[in-house]
Amino acid sequence: MNRIAWMLLPLFVFAVGVTTFAQDAAKQDKPTEEKGEAKDEAKSEDQVEAKDEAPATATLEKKAPDFTLKNVDGEDVKLSDYKGKIVVLEWINLDCPWCKAHYEKSDDLVKMQSDMREDDVVWLLICSSGEGKQGNFDTETLKKRIAKVDLKTEFYLLDADGAVGKKYEAKTTPHTYVVDKEGVLKYRGALDNLRKRMKNKDLEEVNYVKKAVEALAAGKKIEENDVKPYG
Repeated sequence: MNRIAWMLLPLFVFAVGVTTFAQDAAKQDKPTEEKGEAKDEAKSEDQVEAKDEAPATATLEKKAPDFTLKNVDGEDVKLSDYKGKIVVLEWINLDCPWCKAHYEKSDDLVKMQSDMREDDVVWLLICSSGEGKQGNFDTETLKKRIAKVDLKTEFYLLDADGAVGKKYEAKTTPHTYVVDKEGVLKYRGALDNLRKRMKNKDLEEVNYVKKAVEALAAGKKIEENDVKPYG
């Protein structure tokens, strides 16, 4: 009997060794798998963040490029601070004939801006005229011009170096953009069809910005979201 036990002892020792090795290997593999899973989760989160990042140039259905500009009162105005609200951006030059048509020959646009602000829509005017260029005024003159057409200095932003204008590829005045409550650019282009109506008196007035804002407020799709600007 003792002889048989001594013969089986090596087999028992071998079996214990194999089991121990397998257990150690399993312990070593588990952290690796968990590390791999954590890496995949982090990669997924990075992909989501990258998807949500605004492109360098304003692009429809993408996050609108953020910016901070000073208004005429010298206060910083940051686009992303208005997340949760619909934002209208309008490039303006008070000496532009088209802007004069909207602001000096009629007060309809000013009234529309006021009405939208009462409905919690943010309407920002941006002037990208550089020093010595049309539309660029000293502060005192600018305040007088703004008061003349009944605009608000707190909503009139200065972009004299044109950096924000370049981000949005704003090349005319008026040139408008509509950003939804999530900060996504939903409309860009002409303010309305004024230029077309000047050529064809039979056309009905269409304000593309107003239609875009109303569609967003109602949770509907904007029918015309990319209209060639004039100015």
